[in-house]
Amino acid sequence: MDAAAQIRDSLRNVTRLREQAHATPDLQRALQHVKQLQARRFAGTYYDLLQSPSFAAPTRFFLEELYGARDFSDRDAQFARIAGALQTFFPKQVVNTAIALAELHALTEALDFEMAQQYLTLGHQVTELGLDSRRYLLCWRNVANPQLRLGQLHSVLEIGRELDKLTRTKGLRMTLRMMRGPAKAAGLQALQTFLEVGFDTFASMGGAGAESEVFLNTIRERESAWINVLFSAPDMKCETELQVCLASDVPPYLSSK
Repeated sequence: MDAAAQIRDSLRNVTRLREQAHATPDLQRALQHVKQLQARRFAGTYYDLLQSPSFAAPTRFFLEELYGARDFSDRDAQFARIAGALQTFFPKQVVNTAIALAELHALTEALDFEMAQQYLTLGHQVTELGLDSRRYLLCWRNVANPQLRLGQLHSVLEIGRELDKLTRTKGLRMTLRMMRGPAKAAGLQALQTFLEVGFDTFASMGGAGAESEVFLNTIRERESAWINVLFSAPDMKCETELQVCLASDVPPYLSSK
């Protein structure tokens, strides 16, 4: 399967899940609760990085573009429209990053969708209060396993490393800047913004990748710790860790670290 077909196949899967969720109001609300809780958990886990002059921008990028609860329909549709052109006009490493992003997006959407289904299967009424820590833990454990979640994390980190490498590709930033006009004319603003913000986010860490490596290692360590806690620790410990992370205004750290 060529790059364009891989990208479009992943995005078709995302669209199919979105349509299924929209067709059932309770499922759609449960899905939004799952995404919102995960975004809050991420913001709590990386509170200190969000306050850091060096790492605030990349942390916000990960939170908003990879862990965010917002609707990515516009960006996905634009992404699918130019999938074929990616192979023609962009370097191979850009194409590979695009494929990885599409596949990660599909995997994440599938896991979130299954968690939302699990929430309804458990017999809970969907309310404005959303998921509490106990319900989230049950959904998490019933849907996936440590290997799958670690694989998801690995994909996130690989995309980060590829974005970092792209910042040192000669002439690529100028190429992105020159694409602004054509992208706007073609209705591809959302995709253009994602590409530019991703590039500038990692370029802002500068150097020969030293700061980006620190950033990505921090993501790896903390997310691996969360995966271990949520799958292996006693229920009470898991629920307490989640509650602290979701409610605290100070940098939270896992007590297991």
